[in-house]
Amino acid sequence: MPEKKSDTEAAFERLATALSKDKRVDPPETAKAKGFGSKGLKVARKLFAFHSKGRLVVKLPADRVEALVTAGTGERFDPGHGRLMKEWLAVPHNDTRLWPRLAREALEFAVSAAPGSRGHRPARRR
Repeated sequence: MPEKKSDTEAAFERLATALSKDKRVDPPETAKAKGFGSKGLKVARKLFAFHSKGRLVVKLPADRVEALVTAGTGERFDPGHGRLMKEWLAVPHNDTRLWPRLAREALEFAVSAAPGSRGHRPARRR
């Protein structure tokens, strides 16, 4: 018997279905990967939104994340190793009404940072 989806998983699935209609979002078969954010939404194979532990997690500019954390909208995302990620915001399940707006904002940020866009910053070499 299949496992029942939580309300937040269903909410993320609806959001992902809606955002996937945008041609800039990678189709699910292209976006598949293992590990961190494997079931998330991507642009140019770069993750910008996913569901984790009942929360929407989105990638936004660090200063925007700081403003949203200060406003109490969410918290910096911790992937589980105790290191908060400065460009990732985790929005709790009780704010699912904010999820579509923040996911669209994350999509626009991802598009601006994608290769070929004017806002793209090349990756640093180590």
